[in-house]
This record gives sequence, structure tokens and C-alpha cells, in this order.
Amino acid sequence: MFRSGLAQRIVVAFVLLTLVVAGSFAVGIVVTIHVVEERLLSDDLGGDLEALLKMDTIDEWRNKPQSNQLFYFTDGPAEFALPKDLANLSEGFHEIHLEDASYHAMVGVVEGRRYVLLQDQTDFERREQFVYAIVMVGFVISLISAGLLGWLLARRVLAPVIQLAHQVRHRDQQLTLAPPLAPDYAPDEVGQLAAAFDETLMQLREALKRERLFTSDVSHELRTPLMVLASSCELLQENPTLDTRSQRQVQRMGRATRDMRDLVETFLQLARAESGQISAPVATLTSVADELVAHWREPIETKGLVLEYISCEDSGRCYNAPFLRAVLGNLLRNAWHYSEGGCIRLTLTEWGFTVEDNGAGIPDALRETLFEPFVRGEPNRGDGLGLGLSLVKRICKHEHWDIQLWSVEPHGCRFEVTLCSPRVN
Repeated sequence: MFRSGLAQRIVVAFVLLTLVVAGSFAVGIVVTIHVVEERLLSDDLGGDLEALLKMDTIDEWRNKPQSNQLFYFTDGPAEFALPKDLANLSEGFHEIHLEDASYHAMVGVVEGRRYVLLQDQTDFERREQFVYAIVMVGFVISLISAGLLGWLLARRVLAPVIQLAHQVRHRDQQLTLAPPLAPDYAPDEVGQLAAAFDETLMQLREALKRERLFTSDVSHELRTPLMVLASSCELLQENPTLDTRSQRQVQRMGRATRDMRDLVETFLQLARAESGQISAPVATLTSVADELVAHWREPIETKGLVLEYISCEDSGRCYNAPFLRAVLGNLLRNAWHYSEGGCIRLTLTEWGFTVEDNGAGIPDALRETLFEPFVRGEPNRGDGLGLGLSLVKRICKHEHWDIQLWSVEPHGCRFEVTLCSPRVN
């Protein structure tokens, strides 16, 4: 969930490793001190208590305990009377607190009589706390040192990676002039990454070169035969010997030739636009819509459909003519292709246009992917490849136009294209 950088991960790894190692040592030291304390003091106090119990008189008990020791037992004189706080101690070694003082206690039971020897451990506790403080300070210093060492090491280790990322990020010059990166790095993992980037960049250069050559070839090679086809169709239409059926076929050939020419021009313009070499004619929405309505009215009405064209006052705004013609033409073609009855309505507005039909509509499962290449509304209808709406979306994205798809009740769909943003009063 927390996607930190590599340097931060290295620092965190160092700190965690130190936390485990230094923490284990610190806990081990504390436990060792506690165990050694209990073992040594238990043996020491046990020996002192045993020595006291071997004495014969109470006077010897008064003189033998050390200055930091107290001796009590049950059923004895008042000066040796066992305090209530010590009466319930079990036999063996204990650590107790009496009157804001800490003591080590050794309890022994002989013939039903309880003997308790106390030894003041205030100085020992002070030294013990000092040792614990040193352990804690060392633990904190270890963590800080690990973080600092991890940061320094991360800068050292990641310096080639940071340099490579900087070079890749600032490769905004022409791809053909960008020098290779691999010679600047050692033959390690970073060098392999730089070599892989160089190889990918070389493949991209080749792809761009092929695309430019293809664009140039299409520009020079396809336009000439299309012009020949268009002029031949015009000459055939002027031939008075052709019957009505032949004239209709020639007209279809002429329309197909114009459609192919417009499509070639659209792809060329789009390829040049993406390479920054665009110089396209412009036209208003009304002029392009009038042209396409005149072109599509006959095929639409021949299929038994009704074409409704609702125009508006021309705003005078000009747009890329081939792109606008391709978008509007593809939407009209789709409406004609997928409609078996009803009407097709083209409505112009001040900010764009809508194309609405009463066709089969768009299935909900395809609504999100309809503008992807090779996706078709009805796969069994016609012989299209599903590239029309993909081209429309690509053009709209390039020209910063907005296209929306809406359902129409009881069936059908409506495409709404916004060419410019409405003014806010």
C-alpha cells in the first residue's frame, strides 16, 4: 500500500535489521544481568543465612549481620521479630520493597521456624539502572547509526539508478540524436537495464522510421491511382451509352473512391499531426455537415430510412476539415449500417453535433470497449473490422474534442460530439 522509493526501502531494511539484532542483544544483556544477579546474590545470601543459623547465641546474631543486612525470625525477641510483610514469603530468594527501599531476601525454614535475611540493594539497583540506561542508549544509537548508514549506502548504491532515471526522463530531444546509455555504466544490473533501454529505443526508432516511410509512400503512391479512379468514374458518368444500372454502379464506384481518398487523407493527416508536421485545410461544421448529408442521403433513403438534418446558424468556427469529415462520416456510416428502420437524425449545435439512430443499439457489455480497435457492436453484421469508432476516438482525443455515447429508448443510440467548450456567462 505504501510505495516508497528504493532509498527509503534500504534505510528501512537497515533499521529493521538493526532493530532485531540490537534488540536481541539488549534483551539478552538485561536477562543475563537478571539471571546472574539472582544466582550470585542467592548463593551469597544463602551462605550468610546458613552461617547465622549455625551460631549458638542471640548475641552472636546481633554482631554478625553486616551493616547493610537485617535478620529476622519468628518466635524471637522483639528486635528480631518478623514483620508482617515478610511473614508470607516462601522459602528461597526474593526481591522485595520495604519503606521505599529495595532488598534482596533469603528465607529459610528450620523446624517450623522462619528465618529471613535481608540485604539492602539500593546501590546495586542504582548500578543496575545505570547499566540498563547504557544498554538503551546503545540501542538507540545503533538504530540512528543504521538509519544514517543505510541512507549513505542507498545514495551510493542508487546513484547509477538515479542517473539512469534522470537520463531517461530528459530524453526529449529527437530520438535519432539520442546517444546510447549503456557505455556510461558498468556491466552490472544497472548496465543491463541501460542496455535494454537502448535496445527498446532502437526498436522505437525503427518503428518510427517505418511509419514515416509508410506515410511518405502512401502520400505519393496511393493518391495517384485514386485520382485516376475518380477521373475515370467521372468520364464514365458522362458516357451516354451506359444504361441506368451501369450508371448506378459507376456512381457507387465514385463514392467508394471518394471514401477511400478521404480515409487515406485522414490517416495521413493523423500521422503527420502526431509527428508535428500537420498542415490541413479547415472548414466550418455546417459546410462539412451539408456535404456529408448530400453524400449519405441517397444511401440512407435507398435503404428505407429517413434522414433528418437539423442545422443551426453557422458560428463561423473552423476545424480540421479531414478530421471533422472523418468523425461525422463514420458516425453517419455506422448509423446507416446498423439501422434497419426508423430514422437517422443529425443535429448541429453551437458547440458540436449529435448523430442519433433507431438501430439495434449498443450492448451494455460493449459500451466500455466500443471505441477500442476491432470491437464491433454486432459481429455478425457486415464485413467491417471495427476500426471506425476507434479512429473517431483517436481523432477526438488528438483534437481535444469530447465524444459521448447514450442509449435511446426503446432502442438505438446517440453519439454526442462537443467540438468546443460552451462559454460560461
